[in-house]
Amino acid sequence: MSKLLFAGMSTAVLTASVIASDYPVMPVPFTAVHVTGGFWQPRQETNRTVTVPFALRQLEESQRLKNFDLAAETMRRRGAGEPAFQNTPVTIFPFDDSDVYKVVEGASYSLSVHPDPALEKRLDEIIARVAAAQEPDGYLYTFRTMHPDSPAHEWIDQQRWLKDPTLSHELYNVGHLYEAGVAHFQATGKRTLLDVCLRNAELLWRDFGSGALKIAPGHEVVEMGLVKLYRTTGDERYLRLAQIFLEARGPGGPEYNQRHLRVVDQTTAVGHAVRANYLYSGMADVAALTGDTRYVTAISKIWQNMAGRKLYLTGSVGARADGEAYGLDYELPADGYNETCAAIALMMWNQRMFLLTGDARYVDVLERSCFNGVISGVSLSGDRFFYTNPCVYDGKKQNNAGFAGRVPWFGCACCPPNEMRTLAALTGYFYGVRESSLYVNFYAQSEGEVTLAGTPVKIAQTTDYPWDGKIRIAVTPSTPKNFSVRVRIPGWAQGRPVPSDLYEYDEPTPAAWSVAVNDVPVPAAPELGYVTITRDWRAGDTVELNLPMPVRAVHGNTQIAATRERVAFERGPNVYCVEAVNREYVPDDLLVSAKAKVATEFRPDLLGGVTVLLIDGGAGRGPITAIPYYSWNNRGLAPMAVWLKRAPGSAATSGR
Repeated sequence: MSKLLFAGMSTAVLTASVIASDYPVMPVPFTAVHVTGGFWQPRQETNRTVTVPFALRQLEESQRLKNFDLAAETMRRRGAGEPAFQNTPVTIFPFDDSDVYKVVEGASYSLSVHPDPALEKRLDEIIARVAAAQEPDGYLYTFRTMHPDSPAHEWIDQQRWLKDPTLSHELYNVGHLYEAGVAHFQATGKRTLLDVCLRNAELLWRDFGSGALKIAPGHEVVEMGLVKLYRTTGDERYLRLAQIFLEARGPGGPEYNQRHLRVVDQTTAVGHAVRANYLYSGMADVAALTGDTRYVTAISKIWQNMAGRKLYLTGSVGARADGEAYGLDYELPADGYNETCAAIALMMWNQRMFLLTGDARYVDVLERSCFNGVISGVSLSGDRFFYTNPCVYDGKKQNNAGFAGRVPWFGCACCPPNEMRTLAALTGYFYGVRESSLYVNFYAQSEGEVTLAGTPVKIAQTTDYPWDGKIRIAVTPSTPKNFSVRVRIPGWAQGRPVPSDLYEYDEPTPAAWSVAVNDVPVPAAPELGYVTITRDWRAGDTVELNLPMPVRAVHGNTQIAATRERVAFERGPNVYCVEAVNREYVPDDLLVSAKAKVATEFRPDLLGGVTVLLIDGGAGRGPITAIPYYSWNNRGLAPMAVWLKRAPGSAATSGR
């Protein structure tokens, strides 16, 4: 499709006319759902008012933006008659460009729901600097452009693209560029960054579209970025490029970046965990839009391997520091690496698996990641971050990218802006629509609007989730209409922490959950994790969902060495840990009976307001206080543990 045609047609019309197939379930856009209180409102508000401006300042202070200025200067001065002029990069890594793009993406998401002229002006200034660094043919990669005569970094080849399968990150950078360009266009209607993306995508089509140059991206994400360009423009070449990059993988490459086999032949989660989860997400996107079931078959097998053998209780993945990688089956050490970005990417992948299938087990994993391994990555203050998220900490080890405890920024700063963009657009995970059915996936005090059976419907949730399992959902169609509301019954409420035997409750009896409409009980068993309510809905109708939250003792599969003779505790979607703030004991050495009495207590003045567990310590010891895992290390350095030693006689009895 020509650029002239694109320029003459509206995005909405063009996209609708070209995209013939898509996910069976479509997500309700985050712009249509707004948090109005409860647990997530302060998190999102801190993200908007602290993390976004903090990240924008870091782009300057870390000199990531200066690289764009230096690239622009090199082109300008060479064009003015200084053929030997070049600049040296002022940052460490060739992928530093991507941090700029992710910050722009997250800030654009914030703009979409909170108009802010000052923020919009700041983004305009940043985008102008990015655009100035783009070469005339569309190429955008500051480390090469500012220093064109020879590679400025050992990861870069003298020729474009040739080292991308290993470490140059040229395609990784532009993948995040595309995501930022689409986000900014959708937020502001401005094409300034989108046009930069399209010029670059034209270059990619010229270089890769014919198949003459076969390059498997070394760090996946360009596939998802190209799909977003396709959705925005309707240009089928971008979808084709995404598939070309998928098909370029394997066989015979390293597992580290998933090039060991063709993507359709892969069956296990391997290699660098962020790369892997981005790849599986891109495969899902292409499968949905092309109908290629080979991709669905592959990622379904990979997901089974991940959820059954490689998932932490906290919803994190990537056990190994070496290669930031998935380990072997059941290789889940308590001090595992668990990069924040890997948990965020796992949310992306599970969301797509749900959209393909309408199965709540994927949302169960998504929720576990979100409430634990994802939001643990950013402090309650919004300006300190974790790169790694272990399940045990000695209170002094420099395990956070060379630092002890949370820090403001990293030399490899992928995680902070990833947190920022995830929290800004979190409400996009709340609902899904399939024909005349609404899937209610995420419970939070919020208001939203969807269209069902051609009728606008307002949805309002009233809840104190995750501290309380009572949820009221007001369903208000503009006119009376027959449609279905599918209410998710979380796996933890049904007596299972994860959709596999990787972890189990000592007492797996399902909680006495219930669903009612207008105070009339709905006697239904969940199907694919949902109770479906089909009726003629009218203004004033309310769904009442009650999810009791008993404290659960958890044991791991006996093949997980790190959890043998250990117990963890969780309540609702939250995993708990013990943090010895005053260092009065070592949590990892505590001896706790899984049958100990556990009381709960909401403490509004602790860690932003949390429900704590008071676990009977036995042997004359006072109660042990456990806090939600996501909130640890917000009170200074201290030892922490999720998995505690079991007292004799309290071991779980279920076998393997």
